[in-house]
This record gives sequence, C-alpha cells and structure tokens, in this order.
Amino acid sequence: MAKAYWVSVYHEIRDEERLAAYAQLAGPAIRAAGGDFLARGTAARAYEAGLLQRVVVVEFPSLEAAEACHDSGPYQAALEALGDAVTRDLRIVEGLE
Repeated sequence: MAKAYWVSVYHEIRDEERLAAYAQLAGPAIRAAGGDFLARGTAARAYEAGLLQRVVVVEFPSLEAAEACHDSGPYQAALEALGDAVTRDLRIVEGLE
C-alpha cells in the first residue's frame, strides 16, 4: 500500500496566535492518526512560479489514514480553532509504490 502525504502551503497568515492554537491541537491529532511531520517551515528556496511561503509536509501510512485524520473529531477541532486565521492550500497526494 502506498503512503500518502499532506502538503500544506500557507498563502497568508493573518493571526499567529490562532495558528499556534491550531498547531497545539493539530499536531497530536495528526500524530495519533499515524502522521509523521517531514518538513515544516518557510520554503528555503522557490523556483519557477513558487513563493517563499510556509510549507508543511506530513507522511501517512496510507491515503485512507490521511483522509481519516482530516475528517477526525480532534483534527476538526483544530480547524475550528484556526478559523480564518490563514489562507492555505492543503492537498493529499499518494506516494509511489
């Protein structure tokens, strides 16, 4: 079974405190669902149409695990805490087998 990856790119951060509150809730929810943070921070370099924005990459054991994490009560509570504090793009992509 192929692993899956969450890739979040933060286009705008409007409220650092609410982002921190989200992180306090989201981190444990993601780890409990089998997620492993691979990268987290502002991009070191950006090429082509890329921008130097905050990026988070999380590895999950499967697509099903990644989707279940996103839809779980604990992660939804984290999203509630985040509210409209950021504009971001969250994608889930399957890895190669």
